Amino acid sequence: MKVLRESKWNSSSGFIQSLVSKTNVLGIAGVAMCIGAFALMVQTGVSSQGVSGKKDDGFVGSDTCRACHAEKAASIDKSTHGVKENPLAPAAKNGCEDCHGPGKKHVEAGGGKGVGGILALSPNAKTPAAQKNALCMNCHHQGRIALWSGSTHQRKDVACSDCHSVHSNNPKNLLKPVQNEVCQTCHLQVKADLLRMSHHPIREGKMQCTSCHNPHGTVTDKLIDAPSVNENCYKCHADKRGPYMWEHEPVTENCLTCHKPHGSTHAKMLVSKSPYLCQQCHSGGGHPSTLYAKTPTQEANGNTTYQALSNRGFYKGCVNCHSRVHGSNHPAGNFFVR
Repeated sequence: MKVLRESKWNSSSGFIQSLVSKTNVLGIAGVAMCIGAFALMVQTGVSSQGVSGKKDDGFVGSDTCRACHAEKAASIDKSTHGVKENPLAPAAKNGCEDCHGPGKKHVEAGGGKGVGGILALSPNAKTPAAQKNALCMNCHHQGRIALWSGSTHQRKDVACSDCHSVHSNNPKNLLKPVQNEVCQTCHLQVKADLLRMSHHPIREGKMQCTSCHNPHGTVTDKLIDAPSVNENCYKCHADKRGPYMWEHEPVTENCLTCHKPHGSTHAKMLVSKSPYLCQQCHSGGGHPSTLYAKTPTQEANGNTTYQALSNRGFYKGCVNCHSRVHGSNHPAGNFFVR
């Protein structure tokens, strides 16, 4: 019986090899008795994987699932979850039942969605998001996913299966081939901004949403994948980091004071056209703060731009002269001029 406890039962060859190695203890007769017991187990359909479904644990094995769900089985074989050589993958454990639960009752009931306690994980399934996520978090709880608990998506009951599918064969197991398409399913305003004239090259495939965001959680607002908005921007725009001898306050405070990150109808993704953008802060009397545009009265009187502005330039921008708006290192650059 000691040999029976210590031997590996998942293959006949492994079992017999273990017995042969112990012939000096049991003798030939003992080995023959144990081989006979193993043959009886095979005949009655008992195995460590529960393939026959006769074990009390309720597992029937992935081969049983394949009989009805051939398409799903074929897709997961191509995914990271179907790599049997990876001891952490479901395929190396209980296969389909590692995620969907034991299938014995499901099989005995003749199948059907949600029948027999099978856990449905599709985006349209009625399974609570918290229950779906708890299942995934059994394995996925490190790296970029470590801050999921308490994150924006977690608080809004977003389920892992709303964005991911274990049956997908793309690198990130996403529901759609392109990551940005998945995000834009919910973030429609961002999708609209990306269609504007001035935008980050997300549509062109040179960036992804995760270039700036971590959808699984961060310590900053808007799931920004950096300690602050500015630090995130500096990943690409290092020339704007500084430090400068003369610093422009809104630049050091937040890049989003002047820029719209997802897209704008104005150049450089500005929130407003120059000089109106600058004059939101610089609104005192005299140059450079006089509004360079026609007043409503002048507009109503039909005055031309030249009549209204006299000798001023036609809607000229502040950056024509103050080109170093992000900061200047010149000793005389306190006004951010060239």
